[in-house]
Amino acid sequence: MAKTSAPSGAARWRRVLQRFTASELDLAAVEEQEVAVRHGGTPCRALPVRQRACVCGALRSVTLQPRGGVPTLQAELFDGSGTVVLVWLGRRRIAGVEVGRRLTARGMVVEDDGRRVIFNPRYELLTPETV
Repeated sequence: MAKTSAPSGAARWRRVLQRFTASELDLAAVEEQEVAVRHGGTPCRALPVRQRACVCGALRSVTLQPRGGVPTLQAELFDGSGTVVLVWLGRRRIAGVEVGRRLTARGMVVEDDGRRVIFNPRYELLTPETV
């Protein structure tokens, strides 16, 4: 029977020390990554272009920007490893899509002006109970 190895004492102390010396932003990023993985999200830093993906994170910004004369709602999703921009064409507002809200989104990842973008993603709003 294989025995799973527990972290050594030195490794455990290293993690504890990192927790004490890390900034609040670093700790928040680690927490976001853990939530994203729990909900089946692909890390934003590793999103493949021109493939479908699932991302999970918190919305950092939500803006209304016209795109080609069409109202467009844009939201920047942060998962602790990086960001992806979610774009809903023809929408001025979506109930529940607001700064600070966590959600999962699925769709085709494209590159637009050097940023990873998902147009018209399918999404699910996460409640604090599900995080």
